[in-house]
Amino acid sequence: MRVFVAGATGAIGRSLVPQLIGSGHEVIALTRSREKARALEALGAKTVVANALDREALTAAITKTEPEAVIHQLTALADAGSFRNFDREFALTNRLRTEATDTLLSAALLVGARRFIAQSFCGWPFARTGGPIKTERDPLDPKPPKSFRNTLAAIRALESAVRDAAGIDAFALRYGMLYGPGTALAKDGAIVKAVRRGAIPIFGKGAGVWSFVHVNDAARATVAALTRGAPGIYNVVDDEPAPVSVWLPFLAQALGARPPRRVSILFARFAIGAGGVSMMTKVRGGSNTKAKRELGWQPVYASWRRGFVEGLG
Repeated sequence: MRVFVAGATGAIGRSLVPQLIGSGHEVIALTRSREKARALEALGAKTVVANALDREALTAAITKTEPEAVIHQLTALADAGSFRNFDREFALTNRLRTEATDTLLSAALLVGARRFIAQSFCGWPFARTGGPIKTERDPLDPKPPKSFRNTLAAIRALESAVRDAAGIDAFALRYGMLYGPGTALAKDGAIVKAVRRGAIPIFGKGAGVWSFVHVNDAARATVAALTRGAPGIYNVVDDEPAPVSVWLPFLAQALGARPPRRVSILFARFAIGAGGVSMMTKVRGGSNTKAKRELGWQPVYASWRRGFVEGLG
């Protein structure tokens, strides 16, 4: 299949492009950099150099290459890390989730592409009520923390575009918290460095439940979605959603760092804001049952317990 990949040099894209080529697909990779284009070409991909937020240029890139499938992995998260300033740090990513999604989907329809696959997120967007593990049928948060509102609105817009798409099989893959090479949870990543310094404590009881997925497993699910499953929304996460109070001490131990200290909720509100408190104490994780059943996908790293030991490099 001829596949157009937007976001080919991002954390997932770096694994996705080689997997697509290894599976026999012809890859057309979008990048803004001629230097990155050469690296992609060395892998066997064809490349297009364009700005993803230039509607005319992006549309032209797709109409000229006439892909049979379009994969949207565009984000701008290299420096994201502040819960207090969450929307501000996600501002460019939110434009990519709205403006670029509309352009990519419109262009895919224009050339008669059969499948459209976009990146969404599984975890904190869920409503913070009910049980700790959510499925694709569960509602998103009707009242997110103020600093998260614009980002959740962009996720809603992307998923609505997928649900409402006519004339194409459209998917939104809700990846869990990514770890592995190229992410903040890599050996050289910002979160790992902070845990080594003892700079990430457990706030309150640390009851917030997080879902994780290794970047290679996220890419494998994306490849599977090219040929498997009915259109719609899928949680792409590992088998073990876990509260902060469980996964954070394990990560520290795996890194040979000191156990995380515990900090009161009162201090947390001052240090990381309401959004940060929610992430550490209230958010829900996701179930991967649908993705495993309909995409025929199984994560190699079924749990972060193995992944944090073997998969960060």
